[in-house]
Amino acid sequence: MPVVSEETNTESAPQERWTAVDRYITDLLVPEDPALDAAIAASAAAGLPPIAVTPNQGKLLGLLARVQGARTILELGTLGGYSTIWLARALPAGGRLLTLEAEPRYAEVARANIARAGLAQTVELHVGPALQTLPQLLAEGAGPFDLIFIDADKKNNPGYFEWSLKLSRPGTLIIVDNVVRDGAILDPDADDPTLGNEGIRGVRLFFERVAAEQGVDATAIQTVGSKGYDGFALMIVGAQE
Repeated sequence: MPVVSEETNTESAPQERWTAVDRYITDLLVPEDPALDAAIAASAAAGLPPIAVTPNQGKLLGLLARVQGARTILELGTLGGYSTIWLARALPAGGRLLTLEAEPRYAEVARANIARAGLAQTVELHVGPALQTLPQLLAEGAGPFDLIFIDADKKNNPGYFEWSLKLSRPGTLIIVDNVVRDGAILDPDADDPTLGNEGIRGVRLFFERVAAEQGVDATAIQTVGSKGYDGFALMIVGAQE
């Protein structure tokens, strides 16, 4: 893939510059991939919201899964399966990924994308609200998972975090996306254009619960890129009673 060369300067609008840098990094380090490209195209054609992780973020997820040595992964929020493919490809032979999607129409697109990527035998997709599915998984003896990626509706992040702890082991890596939202988390009354006020409050409560959880060592990082100004939280579960 040719590297995009485009002039940018410090006078450029920040978003334009962030997008150009993302494109530069992706052109060099994230080669074109037919299955991933098809997943994005199919999701757009089906009218899914364009909120999947970017290619360089997807590769980061895959690298983190490999560094973690993950054999079992739980994903909350499948959308069109783009991040699912990145994570599932990082698994070793015999690894498995469970992904949860509340919207049946999104799940249908994701199934096709996952199958096209040759991962139908690796990925198990559950359809329905995650806060209903997670207790079922625990009751069925699913887990513990080596890595959990939370990228679903933000108002329920506190609940997702609590159930993730129940499905973890000491050493489990938990990643939570979209936890900065243009800095809106500073204001409990902020009304994010995508998340709404409930979403912002959910992210803030999530942070508060993480801070109060003695069995978790966590941090969060602010990010900029083609999707704007946001961030993700990263934590390792410690010994649990």
